[in-house]
Amino acid sequence: MKEAFRELLGVNNMDMELFQECIRETYFEKDNQRGISSTFLWFMEEVGELARAIGKGNHQDREDEFADVFAWLVSLANLCQINLDKVSQKYLQGCPKCNAKRCICKR
Repeated sequence: MKEAFRELLGVNNMDMELFQECIRETYFEKDNQRGISSTFLWFMEEVGELARAIGKGNHQDREDEFADVFAWLVSLANLCQINLDKVSQKYLQGCPKCNAKRCICKR
């Protein structure tokens, strides 16, 4: 399905900005009607499913749940008017706390 979606859009690689726009086009109307608080609860339910998949699932279960958590996180970002491509820049140079490429923070 991913390849079909990319072919439809005419792209080979899905970047953060494109993915966020795809999620917006697909889900924003429903998410907006549901509201931030209720969408956050759905997100947390997916995080719980990911926790179960990490603990007892197989690799496919983990992949599916990571995808679901990521999609719900992007939905929340859309509702909160957060550009994930922009905010992800915070980590591109390494750890934002210790400024090292490989984190050397105590925790």
